[in-house]
Amino acid sequence: MANKRLIIWIECAIFAAIAMVLSFIPLDFGSSFSVSLGMIPMYIVALRRGFFAAGFAGLLWGLLHFLTGKAYILTFNQALIEYILAFAFIAFAGIFSEKVRNSLRSRNLNRAIAYAWASMFAGGIARYFWHYVAGVVFWGAYAFKGWSAQVFSIVMNGASGLATVLVSGIVITIILKIKPSLFLPKES
Repeated sequence: MANKRLIIWIECAIFAAIAMVLSFIPLDFGSSFSVSLGMIPMYIVALRRGFFAAGFAGLLWGLLHFLTGKAYILTFNQALIEYILAFAFIAFAGIFSEKVRNSLRSRNLNRAIAYAWASMFAGGIARYFWHYVAGVVFWGAYAFKGWSAQVFSIVMNGASGLATVLVSGIVITIILKIKPSLFLPKES
C-alpha cells in the first residue's frame, strides 16, 4: 500500500512538472485571456488517479509557478487564491475518474469520453471560479472602460476556462481513443 501511494505521489509530481513546462508555451491573448495547456496533464492525472491525486498535482503545479517566476503576485491573498486554492481545486477534475476507468475496462469508450468531459468541466469550473474571485477582488481595476469588475472577470475567466476545457478536452478525447491504457494504472 505504501508503495502504491509513493507511485501516485511520483506520478503527481511528474504530471505537475509537465504541466509547468506546457505553461511556458505562450497562449496568452492580451492581458486577461489565455488557454492553459498545463491542464492537459492535470486532466490525465485526475482521470487516472482521482480527486485527491488531482488536487495534490494541481497544488504542486500552482507552487511551481512561484519557483519558476510565472506567478503574477499583487498581494499575499491574491497569490493564495490564484496559485494555491485555484490549482488545488483542479481536484474536481477527478470526480468521475472511477466511472471513466470502469467504462474503459468494460470497453465502453463513448461512456468513458462522456464522463471524462464531465470531469474536465467540473475541474475547469472549480479552478476558474477562484480566478473569477481574484479577478473581481484584485484585478477589477483592469476592467475595460464601462465594465464592472464582476462582468470583466466572468467574461475573461469564463472565456479562458471554457477555451482551456475545450482544447484540453479535444486532446484528452484523442488520447482516450488512441491510448486508453494511459488512464488505467496497472496496480489498481
